Amino acid sequence: MPRSVPRSVARGVVALMLSCALLLTTAACGDDDASAGGAATPTASGTFEQQRLAKTRFVANAGLAAGATYQWIVKPYRAGKFKKGADGRTLALVKAGLAGAFTYNRLKAATNNAKGDPLLSKAVAPLTAGIESLKELGTKLRKGEVGDGDVGAFENVINSVKDAGKSAGAEVVEKVPSASQLSGG
Repeated sequence: MPRSVPRSVARGVVALMLSCALLLTTAACGDDDASAGGAATPTASGTFEQQRLAKTRFVANAGLAAGATYQWIVKPYRAGKFKKGADGRTLALVKAGLAGAFTYNRLKAATNNAKGDPLLSKAVAPLTAGIESLKELGTKLRKGEVGDGDVGAFENVINSVKDAGKSAGAEVVEKVPSASQLSGG
């Protein structure tokens, strides 16, 4: 006769596996730009084509960061999924933790992309401190230690990046990453 596994143990195993995936994802991603073409970032004196590619990569990375933030952090938070006792809380928190790490990684890549275009670089430069402030929030989300200020920090940084891109002629459109992109697969 098969024995059933207690629900709390099953959830713990799922949370552990997803946490490990988060750690592997952030370690594997680093600050390189492999997922956005992998080409070297051109200098400020680069050609028009290099600058155009820098903007394209910036838009792609910033769009993925925005999509992940809204899909797996902002929406679930507003829906009350992060509150103690909420149905599906553990999974929502794990996804939010992965999304937080993913967002930070893509914003760092977008910042590096922006260096290839003088106007975009100038517009994005003041945002680096805000982007850095997101570094540890993925872990905080995963642990369920998130509040209005933390979710607001993600929203503010994303909106600032979108505004900076728009002012430099690189309008950012949200693109929700796939589950495999989010988990680093």
